[in-house]
Amino acid sequence: MARLPRRTLGALAASAAALLALSACSSSTGGDSGSADGDVTLSYAIWDENQKPAMEEIAKAFQKEHPNVTIDIQVTPYKEYFTKLQTAATGGSAADVFWMNGPNFQLYASNGQLAPLDDSGIEASDYPQGLIDLYTYDGKLCGAPKDFDTVAVWYNKELFDAAGVAYPSEGWTWDDFTAAAAKLTDPAKGQYGIAASQYGQENNYNSIAQAGGEVISADGTTSGYGSPEALEGIELWTDLIESGSSPTAQQMTDTNPEDFFLSGKVAMFQNGSWAAIAYADNADIGGKVDVAPLPAGPDGNQSVIHGVGNVANAKSAHLEEAQAFAAFASGEEAAKIQAETGTVIPAFNGTQQAWVDALPQYDLQVYIDALDTAVPYPVSRNTSAWTSIESEILSQVWSGAVTPKDGLKDLAEKMQAALDDEQKK
Repeated sequence: MARLPRRTLGALAASAAALLALSACSSSTGGDSGSADGDVTLSYAIWDENQKPAMEEIAKAFQKEHPNVTIDIQVTPYKEYFTKLQTAATGGSAADVFWMNGPNFQLYASNGQLAPLDDSGIEASDYPQGLIDLYTYDGKLCGAPKDFDTVAVWYNKELFDAAGVAYPSEGWTWDDFTAAAAKLTDPAKGQYGIAASQYGQENNYNSIAQAGGEVISADGTTSGYGSPEALEGIELWTDLIESGSSPTAQQMTDTNPEDFFLSGKVAMFQNGSWAAIAYADNADIGGKVDVAPLPAGPDGNQSVIHGVGNVANAKSAHLEEAQAFAAFASGEEAAKIQAETGTVIPAFNGTQQAWVDALPQYDLQVYIDALDTAVPYPVSRNTSAWTSIESEILSQVWSGAVTPKDGLKDLAEKMQAALDDEQKK
């Protein structure tokens, strides 16, 4: 997919108070829905310039079936995308169809900005269930899954070979993972087994699920950080730092954790499917690395799944056409067009093989196999209301300033207070 800048998925979530207070996922036509006999121009807002050529091909394919419709693709860089969208949505001038992500979805759906797509020819069974859940609000599908990403473990084969450690493989466990990290650590060389970074999507969101816990309840109203399972999922990473198998929190603040992996100073790095193209194109490590499934915790080897959704503006002057295009842009034909680029995993089931085949030197099938046990990216109606609290407190836990037990108790209480306030609005 058009990879959302890592760790900033929820950082630019718009304030609920800034959006028009409408009634949930809207069914309003928002004005003249257009005519089959008249010319219609639909604006389509996206945030990835690299994907624009594929989106143009998708638009052309749609226009063959709807010759009276022209698609105007508008690209805004991600760092400005949601700020611009918030302003446009508040003023009633948002694009007819636009990209949406999980952390922002419920905010826009709950404020009536998104039109339901249930009657637009979308079959939920054609997509990973985790994405259908992510883009459903109040029982209505208000986002058509476009692409997805899951998480796996990248590893440096040269470092494994030098240390005499077997490569990660299907069925390996947390114990195998931590034992390998210890064997791959060499203080004299400044080499570590793993970068235990404070990254939710890549690291602790997965391990919490693998321990049988959850970051937030499925309905987005209750914090899961107060559970023993959440503590176990967090301690997987803090123990790796404490044991010396990972750089310290300060080291990973001074140097991007991924840079340790790219420079050959870290043997393993958990990362999303978006990393495949970047690693393949990296002359320093492209031929030295491969990818394996996540290690299994007490409850399995769950990966967080996230993905972009195409949504229709509930106030579009051409709502019928907007809904039709949102559905088409996430359909089978569009998915095949996306897959040919090799940059995204299309969400439509059965179309992912082209992405896997694009980089045969890596075992990218592990990202597809991760769908079997994937859990949705944790979100609520206003995700940023608690992710800022999460980031602040977990940074203290990672640095050792507070214990994981005390930090998670504090986080659970403060996150729950934020969620309770969210429900009152």
